[in-house]
Amino acid sequence: MQILKSRCSKTASLNRARQFLFNFGSVRFLVTTCRAVVLPRFGGPEVLELWPDVEVPQLKPNEVLVRARAVSINPLDTRMRSGYGRSIFEPLLPLILGRDISGEVAATGTSVHSLTVGQEVFGALHPTAVRGTYTDYAVLSEDELTAKPASITHVEASAIPFAALTAWRALKSTARITEGQRLLVVGGGGAVGFAAIQLGVAAGCHVTTTCGSQSRDRILKAGVEQAVDYTSEDVEVVIKGKFDAVLDTIGVPETERVGVNFLKRGGHYMTLQGEAASLADKCGLTVGLPIATALLLKKQIQCRYSHGIEYSWTYMRADSDGLDEIRRLSEAGKLKIPIDKTFPITQVREAHQAKDKRLIPGKVVLELD
Repeated sequence: MQILKSRCSKTASLNRARQFLFNFGSVRFLVTTCRAVVLPRFGGPEVLELWPDVEVPQLKPNEVLVRARAVSINPLDTRMRSGYGRSIFEPLLPLILGRDISGEVAATGTSVHSLTVGQEVFGALHPTAVRGTYTDYAVLSEDELTAKPASITHVEASAIPFAALTAWRALKSTARITEGQRLLVVGGGGAVGFAAIQLGVAAGCHVTTTCGSQSRDRILKAGVEQAVDYTSEDVEVVIKGKFDAVLDTIGVPETERVGVNFLKRGGHYMTLQGEAASLADKCGLTVGLPIATALLLKKQIQCRYSHGIEYSWTYMRADSDGLDEIRRLSEAGKLKIPIDKTFPITQVREAHQAKDKRLIPGKVVLELD
């Protein structure tokens, strides 16, 4: 099935395209196509193409058309561009990358009641979406969006939702952290780790994290009780006591071993590095997914019987309750993701190249004029 239709004549486009009539002041205009960064094949940043006339799709009843003002680059974007998830996404090429978005509601489906045209919103698509947010007009479901706080810019807002929802699902939906519990975040310098720290602090938890020296000061200001520089300190010696929950954003065998050993009985170990997609890519969907399921079950049984803990692979999933909490914390200044650099959408290749070469360690945002 062809996901994107482009480079079509104006007449054919008007006959076939889904038409949205917008009102801005006294100006009325029809949108049938828009710009989008398209991934026609897997590879390096050079494979990304900015197409000028990608068709605007018809909205389902629960969907919202968002005029994008800023979209952030997540590690998932660069990994997908390079071929991660190939077994799922290759038959669907070309596709549009991008998960985070901040912008204005341009149109709503018939069953959407919580959002109105012209309202400023931010949110994030689920990880398997094939029409992403690197486009002038993105389509998200109603529960993937919420009102943007007036106190933050579109650029600031676009960096928050995907990372924060990933952390929220682990801490609130899986581990169900509560006030007074001890939380260890392995890799607090990244966007998900930093979001998890702020969510833990806001919930009244005692938060400890591992991080690099360059992010330690910022993390301490976020309210952690201990920030251990893994490059110069022995984590297993410096960190004392046991934890109720461990969120491992690194997910290598060594951090998994350390994280599991730091947990109390009844605690939760959660890693972002689940192996379902990589095994599916390696072995194919029909073989890889059953192998991944069996591997996860094996680890869960081992951890339950040898340590008395719960083991989970955690992924971002849209959650309206989580997004509402993220909005409230962002509005109060208690949840923010630092942004290192912005690029115009026309320089998306340069932005991806900078991330690939680790020239920019922190968050990068693409702006759409």
